[in-house]
Amino acid sequence: MLDSFLLLPGNCIACGAAAGRRADLCAACEADLPWLHSACRHCALPAPPGTGACGRCLRRPPPQRQAVAAFLYGFPINSLVQRFKFHGDRVAGRVLAERLATALENRDGSPVLVPVPLSRVRERDRGFNQAALIANDLAARLGLAVDESLVARVRHTEEQSGKSAAERRRNLRGAFALMGTAVPAHVAIVDDVMTTGSTIHEIARLLLAGGVKRVDAWVVARTP
Repeated sequence: MLDSFLLLPGNCIACGAAAGRRADLCAACEADLPWLHSACRHCALPAPPGTGACGRCLRRPPPQRQAVAAFLYGFPINSLVQRFKFHGDRVAGRVLAERLATALENRDGSPVLVPVPLSRVRERDRGFNQAALIANDLAARLGLAVDESLVARVRHTEEQSGKSAAERRRNLRGAFALMGTAVPAHVAIVDDVMTTGSTIHEIARLLLAGGVKRVDAWVVARTP
């Protein structure tokens, strides 16, 4: 992964090559973007065109009604996510939000955007919440509202990476709380990457129990 100080103005933020007239990605990386063109409507895992819902979601529907992921988690998206998340590269964050907005042009409804919250410890260490930045950028591009205070992370949890799906679920139990009683009818949970879906499922169940009628998930990338 390239560090921010290695990139020169006009260079691709994914591979470091000259980006030409573009201010972010070179033509090669733009062509390599792993757009997720066909996926299960409920979990966003890759599926053949016309599938609608995958067999797993038909057997056990997830709490979110719809999940939209712009990309599969692969190069150069993984490089952009890491630059944004761990190096604070706001240009990379803008590119991710811009591409996600493109994937949502034919979205169903106009939900209130709720970014996945970080714990105070992690947000203080990182200096920002990447999901909140993506949500606010999306809201500006799509003309939607954001509510960063509707859901709070009330317990600091271990990093999810490296954990199995069952371990991720246990790690998140009781980690979130609904703040206040006035809830919108339709919410879209926003995050950078969806892996097993444990975090989104936990928040979606909390929102539905609190009176939200419909919960969707909007993420930049889905791990296959």
